[in-house]
Amino acid sequence: MVEASVLKNLWVQIAATFLGTLMAISNGMAYGWSAPMVPYLLSNQTHIPITRAEGERLETMLFIGAAAGLPTTVFVVNYFGRKGSMLLSSAVGCIYWTMILTTDKLWVIYIARFLSGMAGNMCFIGAPMYIAEIADHRIRGFLSASIYIMLLLGILTVYAAGALLPFYAVPTIGIVITSCEVILFPIMPESPYFYIYNNKDEKAMTSLRRLRPKTANIEKELAEIKMAVERQKTEKGRPQDLLLIRSNRYALLIMLLLNSMEHLVGISVIMMNVHVILEEAGTVYMKSSTAAILFAVIMLLGALCGSVIIDKFGRKFLLITSGSLTGISLLITTIYFHLKNTGHDVLFVSWIPIVCVMFYAATFKLGLGIVPIVMTAEIFPTTIKAIGMTIADLFYVLAAIASLEMYSALFDNFGIHAAFYLFTVCSFGTVLLVFLFIPETKGKTLEEIQLMLKGRRKSEVYHLEATNCDNLLVK
Repeated sequence: MVEASVLKNLWVQIAATFLGTLMAISNGMAYGWSAPMVPYLLSNQTHIPITRAEGERLETMLFIGAAAGLPTTVFVVNYFGRKGSMLLSSAVGCIYWTMILTTDKLWVIYIARFLSGMAGNMCFIGAPMYIAEIADHRIRGFLSASIYIMLLLGILTVYAAGALLPFYAVPTIGIVITSCEVILFPIMPESPYFYIYNNKDEKAMTSLRRLRPKTANIEKELAEIKMAVERQKTEKGRPQDLLLIRSNRYALLIMLLLNSMEHLVGISVIMMNVHVILEEAGTVYMKSSTAAILFAVIMLLGALCGSVIIDKFGRKFLLITSGSLTGISLLITTIYFHLKNTGHDVLFVSWIPIVCVMFYAATFKLGLGIVPIVMTAEIFPTTIKAIGMTIADLFYVLAAIASLEMYSALFDNFGIHAAFYLFTVCSFGTVLLVFLFIPETKGKTLEEIQLMLKGRRKSEVYHLEATNCDNLLVK
């Protein structure tokens, strides 16, 4: 549990996290936009008529934009800073919501969805880096998890507004949110790691003084950051170093596993098609639009619970628990759909898919839905962080596209139960892989995590480097 005294003393970090992650709300709205909006665009009331195939392209266009924007993200994060990347992301967010609000052309919405993917990618690389580098290690997991909480607030917003309000309401809300970040976030400090890496020690000191309580030993922490960055600079930071250096290979493998499996257990499919899935279940107990809003609320509550306990129970425990419980909910849902699609009468138990989907929402966001974004900014060294996170994010995007395409193909050719069989197997497979390969990073500084990935203990290194740190303090 996060101590209240810790939060009180580190309020600037909390404020910076809140303002910096407003864009994540917009990303959540863009991510979940197709769930309520594609049915509207397919209906007789639409002002932009589309076909079912065009609706599917609206879903994948977001991820295509995210993949296409990866090179730009690396450049912006490294040369304009973590804070700069987040501000640019929110500015682009304001643009694409304005396009959706003011157009009646489908091709304009395609471009807007493409831009939303690019902006979302920049936010979900820049924001985790920024938070991990400004946060006290005691609450780093809690603050990093807030990105997903904001994402879920956005999904809840679009599910509710999309179902209950006119079409223009959602983009209007998006414009307001992204504009607030553009206006307010510039007053927050930049990452001290970014300043140190660019040899701007005075600015790093100023940033740390704003981020830490008055009682903190700023000089000591600055010296430790400098020592960590200097050690990491000995590893040149070339793209090939991701594969040539053992600890980087290990970090990349971890993130490829977590980012890929996050989608292969079906989260993108369910969030973007929750209305269709519940209608396919044939339930008579709740409208699909109402269930979708409840789904988003439960996801949010699950993420809130996970963010509070992540620094107490650790990343690995949450991943294993979340994967196991998510697998169970998927298995029960799969059996229900299999029985229904093979001619069995399941109307009297049509409440089962609703309960299982809600249980899935809670258990997925408890661990599988928040731990990857927390760990992604923890396990790469400063010199290679932008490249490493970008490649990991590429696999996140590719896995999302693959999951949507596999779902569509299996649904059309074999029935919805076939897709859920795949998600179930992937969920239990994730538990096994996490148990075997994922290390625990709870309570460790960013430098301690690097030493752990190299197979070295902190004590083996720091008793040799204590003198260097003392010399830096004297200077």
